[in-house]
Amino acid sequence: MTTTYSHWIAGQTVEGQSGRFSHVYHPAKGEVCASLPLANEDEVNAVVAVAQAAFPAWATTPALRRARVMFKFKALLESHAEEMTQAIAQEHGKVKDDAYGELVRGIEVVEFACGAPHLLKGEMAENVGTNVDSYSLRQPLGVVAGITPFNFPAMVPMWMFPMALVAGNCFILKPSEKVPGAAMLIARLLKEAGLPDGVFNVLHGDKAAVDAILNHPGIQAVSFVGSTPIARHIYATGTANGKRVQALGGAKNHMVIMPDADVNQVADALMGAAYGSAGERCMAISVAVAVGDETADKLVATLAPRIRTLKIGAWDMQGVEMGPLITREHRDKVKGYIDLGVQEGAKLLVDGRGFMAPDNKTGFFIGGSLFDHVTPNMRIYQEEIFGPVLAVVRVSNYEEAVKLINEHAFGNGTAIFTQNGDTARNFVHRIQVGMVGVNVPLPVPMAFMSFGGWKQSLFGDHHAYGAEGIRFYTKLKTVTERWPQSLHGGAEFVMPTMK
Repeated sequence: MTTTYSHWIAGQTVEGQSGRFSHVYHPAKGEVCASLPLANEDEVNAVVAVAQAAFPAWATTPALRRARVMFKFKALLESHAEEMTQAIAQEHGKVKDDAYGELVRGIEVVEFACGAPHLLKGEMAENVGTNVDSYSLRQPLGVVAGITPFNFPAMVPMWMFPMALVAGNCFILKPSEKVPGAAMLIARLLKEAGLPDGVFNVLHGDKAAVDAILNHPGIQAVSFVGSTPIARHIYATGTANGKRVQALGGAKNHMVIMPDADVNQVADALMGAAYGSAGERCMAISVAVAVGDETADKLVATLAPRIRTLKIGAWDMQGVEMGPLITREHRDKVKGYIDLGVQEGAKLLVDGRGFMAPDNKTGFFIGGSLFDHVTPNMRIYQEEIFGPVLAVVRVSNYEEAVKLINEHAFGNGTAIFTQNGDTARNFVHRIQVGMVGVNVPLPVPMAFMSFGGWKQSLFGDHHAYGAEGIRFYTKLKTVTERWPQSLHGGAEFVMPTMK
């Protein structure tokens, strides 16, 4: 039996009015579990009007009070962790521990946002001219929107709305239509935490809703995480309409393995980084760059048996390490990339195409796959597969590894495994990638730093969360003031200067 979701507008559930719906699936079962309304332009207009009406009061609410709402929200997230974890795991398919880990990383951003009274402070300079003082303010933009992907139903929205809300904005979340459950629970908990109605809204939808958001003059900024083609469209359309936009796109993350690296440590790191969450992560390592044939031979010999024995199944199975892919269509797309890699001449050492979970034959499962002797001209190297497929590229030396990564179109994340500090430092400073790990396979920055890639992995000037998030969701205003004893000093017709 399926349920029907609603939108969340002005602090309550609101039924969809467009008459259009999509299915929500349990990927582990391959079954429809819910029906989801898809908003039209009129519904977007209505939710923007609600948020605009709520904005003046929220914008003038003291930052300390806004932060206290986030404190209560953080506590509620922790007390509802089991419910949130289950909502993520059921609709996404990721294993329970991974779903909980996602929630924890999201809560860390909420925790950082609780520092709003400090984060929003401006600067002050006394006596910049005779009896003239100057200071700066950070003020909210207005109504802002977030368009989020399926792979992190809780964490990625939490990269956005906590920062936006504590800065005084009103927020409209358009979550992925594949995973709406976490967003609805978030909305309910924010209301319980004391957030005024209309300040946070959830509107479900597809391209029609996205385009209406991008074209609406009442929305001042848009945050997006997803594939590069859509990120490029979001950025181009949003900025053409005068909006501030941060659009995080795709990735092809490399891990460089130097000859001095501990091969068992590398294999442990790659198992989690390549096959965790079934590879459906923008920070997944999908390319292992082995420096030297001896390094590559040791690596594949260590990895292959581990990949073949991956424990794959539904999120609630004991000891499971990897779940299904999000949809049947995506699973077939990943299988198509494996077919393509074979056609292109890469050596398929572990083939996950034939995997079928014994207790979930209708689920969207695929096994882990491993390619060796992948070359830069192959599409399986150039394109983001977004599945549990790892490609080993062999290079003869360190310089060739650096050149390979710097010439790739994506620049989201990368890592190097080595015991040599000089090599590591050289890599950190020369590599043209936004997030770098040294003996760390998934270098996802903490909440008080900021997340974002380079090149075709990010469109816009600001990274997500951290101090960058505060800058993105606020406008800078600089005030210069003088309180003269006499207002009759005479007119000045030249550029003001220090006298």
